[in-house]
Amino acid sequence: MPKYSLSVSVFFPAHNEADNIAALTEKTVAVLSELTDDFEVIIVNDGSRDGTREIADGLAEKHPRVRAVHHEVNRGYGGAVKTGIASAAKEWIFFTDGDGQFDVSELALLFPHAGEYDAVVGYRIDRQDPFHRKLFAFCWGTLIRFLFGFRVRDLDCAFKLFRRRYFDGVELKAEGAVISVEIFSILTRNKASIKQIGVHHLPRVAGEQSGGSPHVVLRAFKELMLLYGRLRA
Repeated sequence: MPKYSLSVSVFFPAHNEADNIAALTEKTVAVLSELTDDFEVIIVNDGSRDGTREIADGLAEKHPRVRAVHHEVNRGYGGAVKTGIASAAKEWIFFTDGDGQFDVSELALLFPHAGEYDAVVGYRIDRQDPFHRKLFAFCWGTLIRFLFGFRVRDLDCAFKLFRRRYFDGVELKAEGAVISVEIFSILTRNKASIKQIGVHHLPRVAGEQSGGSPHVVLRAFKELMLLYGRLRA
C-alpha cells in the first residue's frame, strides 16, 4: 500500500457505541499508519451512557495519536460532527460513523484523489439498512436535490474527506442530520471540487440505530427548513 503526504484528522461521532468503537479505532490507526505519517484520530463521545466514554479514554491512553472528546449530554449527530470538525488540527478532515458500518480500509480509495480534488466523498454501493430507512433516505435526498441543487449521489454517506480550510472560522449550525447538507452547502458555495467514490456499507453488528426515529426525522425537517431559509436570505 503506497504512503501519501497527507495530513489528516479522522474522527468518529459515537453515541452509545461501546461494542463498536474499540475495534473501529484500532483498525483506523492501523490503516492510517500504512497510508500516511501525519494523522490523528478523534473519538467524539456524544453523551454516551454505556461505557463508550471509558473505552475512548482507554484508547487515547494506549495510542498517542488518538484523542477522546466528550459531550456531557447528547447533542445529536450534527453536534458531534461539528465538534469533530472544530477539534481537527490537520490539513484534511475525514469522518465516518462510530458504528463500524463502513470499512475504514477503503480510505485507500479516497487518498489518491486528495491532490486533485478539495473533497472526496463516498456513496454506498449497497446500503445495508432496513427498508424504511432506505425509503426515507430516497425521499430526503430527492428533497435536498430539489431545494439546493446538489449533484451528490449519496448526501448522507458517512465517508467524507475534505480540506479543513473551508471550515476554518465557519460556525456550523445544524445539530442533527442536516449537518451533511450544511457541509455540502459550504463546499458548493466556495466552488470546491468534489470527487465521488463508491464504498461498501456493512450491516450493523452491535448497538442500536437511532437515525430513523420519529423525533430525529422531525428535527431533521425543522433544521432543513431553517437552513434553507438562511441560505435564501
